[in-house]
Amino acid sequence: MLNQIDQWIDKTNLEYKDQRISCDKFASEFAGFYPTEFLKNAFYVVVDKIPKPDFPELREMGLGDFIDMDAAGVTYKNTYYMLSHVADNLRVHFHELVHVAQWNNLGAEALILRYITEIQCAGYYDAPLEIMAYSLDEHFTDGREKLNVVEYVARTL
Repeated sequence: MLNQIDQWIDKTNLEYKDQRISCDKFASEFAGFYPTEFLKNAFYVVVDKIPKPDFPELREMGLGDFIDMDAAGVTYKNTYYMLSHVADNLRVHFHELVHVAQWNNLGAEALILRYITEIQCAGYYDAPLEIMAYSLDEHFTDGREKLNVVEYVARTL
């Protein structure tokens, strides 16, 4: 199943490759939080509908609510997808970039397995990977002291 999801992610990212926008455009807004080199290797795509792997096996695993959830964004490896109504929302970009850092640190299969397990055991809002992203995007939005998110994620995972 993990391999099937990973292949779906690669196919999806390839399908949208020409529509990707580099996150280095946020270098000044996210200075002190995300290194420029990290932002150069992270991308986003504005979509009308968030792409999600809707495999029957995932629904059988109890992930139907997550698949059907009206999310503003989702991250797959170094690319995140977001709906047009949040495309100018820096907090959403910040949040999804936390997930890019998590993908970079854990790798695809480990992140997919951990994310599925966390959603199954705790639910979306109480999943530790989501709690980390929400707490860091709040830290940014509240104008608190700058911290290198990439290093923080690496230390905290």
